[in-house]
Amino acid sequence: MKRAKQRVNRELLPLLPLRGLLVFPYTVVTVDVGRDRSIAALQKAAQGEDQRLFVVAQRDSMVDHPDVKDLYMTGTIVVVKQVMHMPDQTARVLLEGRQRALLLNVLEEPELQTAEIYPVVRDPEAFTDAEQRAMMRAIRSFAPHAARARGQSMPELMQAIEGERRASVLCDVVASNLLTRLEDKQAVLECVDVEQRLKLVLEKLADEIKIGELEERIQARVHEYMDKANHEYYLREQIRAIQEELGEDEDEEVAELRRRIEASKLPPAAREHVEKELKRLARTSVHAPESSVSQNYIEYMLELPWGVYDTSEIDIRRARKILEQDHYGMEDVKRRLIEYLAVRSVASDKLKSPILCLVGPPGVGKTSIAQSIARALDRKFTRLSLGGVHDEAEIRGHRKTYVGAMPGRIISSIRQCKTMNPVFLLDEIDKLSRDMRGDPASAMLEALDPAQNNAFRDHYLEVPFDLSDVLFITTANSLDTIDRALLDRMEVIEVPSYTAEEKLQIAKRHLLPKQREAHGLGKNQLKLTAAALAALIDGYTRESGVRNLERQIAQLCRKATLQLVEHPEQEAVSLKPADLKEYLGAPRFLRQPVAAKAEVGLVNGLAWTSVGGEVMPVEAVAFPGKGGLKLTGKLGEVMRESAELAMSVVRARLSDYGIETDYFEKHDVHIHVPEGAVPKDGPSAGVALSCAVMSAVTGLPASGAYAMTGEITLRGRVLPIGGVKEKLLAAYRMGITQILLPRENEKDLEKIDARILEKFDVRLIDHVDEALRSVLTAVPAGGRVA
Repeated sequence: MKRAKQRVNRELLPLLPLRGLLVFPYTVVTVDVGRDRSIAALQKAAQGEDQRLFVVAQRDSMVDHPDVKDLYMTGTIVVVKQVMHMPDQTARVLLEGRQRALLLNVLEEPELQTAEIYPVVRDPEAFTDAEQRAMMRAIRSFAPHAARARGQSMPELMQAIEGERRASVLCDVVASNLLTRLEDKQAVLECVDVEQRLKLVLEKLADEIKIGELEERIQARVHEYMDKANHEYYLREQIRAIQEELGEDEDEEVAELRRRIEASKLPPAAREHVEKELKRLARTSVHAPESSVSQNYIEYMLELPWGVYDTSEIDIRRARKILEQDHYGMEDVKRRLIEYLAVRSVASDKLKSPILCLVGPPGVGKTSIAQSIARALDRKFTRLSLGGVHDEAEIRGHRKTYVGAMPGRIISSIRQCKTMNPVFLLDEIDKLSRDMRGDPASAMLEALDPAQNNAFRDHYLEVPFDLSDVLFITTANSLDTIDRALLDRMEVIEVPSYTAEEKLQIAKRHLLPKQREAHGLGKNQLKLTAAALAALIDGYTRESGVRNLERQIAQLCRKATLQLVEHPEQEAVSLKPADLKEYLGAPRFLRQPVAAKAEVGLVNGLAWTSVGGEVMPVEAVAFPGKGGLKLTGKLGEVMRESAELAMSVVRARLSDYGIETDYFEKHDVHIHVPEGAVPKDGPSAGVALSCAVMSAVTGLPASGAYAMTGEITLRGRVLPIGGVKEKLLAAYRMGITQILLPRENEKDLEKIDARILEKFDVRLIDHVDEALRSVLTAVPAGGRVA
């Protein structure tokens, strides 16, 4: 007969969430309870007659206040057997599992949680067939292996397992004591069917045994390696002790390093430090991490060129010849270097190497002149690009205790040169930046100070290194971004922009032969007349240097090579000015003034930037308003102040031009400098701003034949400015030859080649009124005279 199904009702029991463990029926477990709501649940269970609780495992043990979604859906009804209150306000509880139950809901109460559960009724005394008995026997045989895999023998547990005849209880006891993962235990707890539970326990036990065997093999390998390493270390220490007693030689590698140290030219401080490091290496096991650190340090120190110098007699004539061959122009740079060589040849032991800073726009040959200096001195050459360097450790290195430590880039370059007195180029020193890792410009101070660079300290070397014989040459496009303290240690030599004549000579002597050779053309296979080169410079390039000119010549060489390949019968290509359009297209730059005719409110200013001179149109317009001033064109703070100053200068002269004195109370002025995306700053546009505003206010056209520059004062005086040569060349490129220049800049005209000056009509001015009379085409007779 079939047994009638027992009706089970839902129940409400105090809830005790468990973290990292669970309780099976027919098992006894000790649990430490510390959460307030768990303590309250225990107290409520103790007040009941049967002292029952519902315990269930949390999915995430880190959750302090779990709700239904944080708990597994199957737990156990337990009976509280014993409660022991601890001094730290927690409780140690002995729980006995009674019955599985499904969690339906969690009811929140002020001090605790109550679980709405549905007990799972299953007869543990159910009949077991032969297959189940076989699985039970397999579980009993697997249990000792699983216990040994956990490193425990558990004799009492093994006896309980051997004596258990109920399949359900056997599965629960084995899962509770021999399974490791909480998820595996929970899977067994959720399995209600006894036969399926037997299969699941067998599968999990087999997994535990496999994992245990793997762990044993891994531990055996680790122990074997450690025993071997300890054995080797013990033997090496014995050998070392025996060698010390007998006075025999040390390890071969250490002995070789010692021989290299004795043969080296290390200075006393460095030798003492290296020998101390060698003693540390000799005492250290080869397996210790410190061993490789010490060995690498000693080898690096021995690879540095201590006491190695490039020796050659200084020949002034040869040096001058090399500089003249490699570079056209640059007279100031050549003169300073020849002076240095002359003094060096007389007082070589007393003279410290200067720190030269070559400042000029891109493409004028700053880097190549440094290479020529190395050739002239017959020294090795090394280059270090500082653009974008923002970490002090790149200059000074890292301390050798850090993982992956290495010396700074200065010492690394000296090591590669294998000499103590190379020509060292620090390129783009104005591009140094800084961040939270330090200021590399400050780290450069010690290296570039002739008074202290004879004891430069790299963090990796930890000993002084002599840089006083290194000829440092730095390059920059602008002095504005160089640290003031760093700039004070350098001798600044300005490398000006090239004139058209200089570019023509550079193209004939250097660029054209270089590109012909690079493109496989013979000297007679491509010919450019001087007129063609001049047309190429004027019509296809507009720059301070010659980089773009070299690109254009390279393009001509490519097209000439193609033509010769496609037409084998043609022997050479000869280019004249008229042929350039066919090879390079239409000219990109036309030699014409920015303002071809006189216009109201438009004048030509002259500006100097880090890439050379520029003609800078200045526009002004006046319209009815309330006396406001609007400035556009991305003007900097100094240039904005110059505009306000120009407004005051113009306002003070309104009556001289027949304008009512309250004009600015009824009108606004807008000043704009084209190319609005390009930042502009500096005081040298004061004269141009004054002329533009006066033209806009009076309605008098401003002549486009003039270009002007100069700072003004509130009283109208014109002050000197910089970059005169670059500004004149920029005006010439635009076809402007009439220049208004501050009188105090007359001294700068002496530095400019007479062949350049004869192309200009330079008018030296002391006062802004002189500029107004020259630029405004119809100045009234009553205009103020300076």
